[in-house]
Amino acid sequence: MKYLLLSYTPAEAWDAATADAPSQEALDAFVAYQKFEAELRETGEFVLSEGLGHPAVSVTVRKTDAGVTATDGPFAELKEVLASFAIIDVASLERARDITARIVEVLGEPFEIRPIMGDDFA
Repeated sequence: MKYLLLSYTPAEAWDAATADAPSQEALDAFVAYQKFEAELRETGEFVLSEGLGHPAVSVTVRKTDAGVTATDGPFAELKEVLASFAIIDVASLERARDITARIVEVLGEPFEIRPIMGDDFA
């Protein structure tokens, strides 16, 4: 079963002006995460992982009474922002929790685990 792992980071920790120049702390976290990714590649459980661009450069598309509109960035006040995602393919939710717990232990930031609806939900 595939699971989407969503990584969140405090909004105040992600400065739009310096988003293209990661801090040493961010670089260290990336190195630690790469170790988990290598392990999951070896077990065949890794599917995909990507960091996301800063929320200041995002676009929100929604349907309104006037039609579909696109606006720059999120306008809600955010305490945490979605920073990255990974997709894993594991035997159970328990295994997904174990993997995610290890990542959270090292990185210290919250993750959300969401099942990916596919053939398993048919």
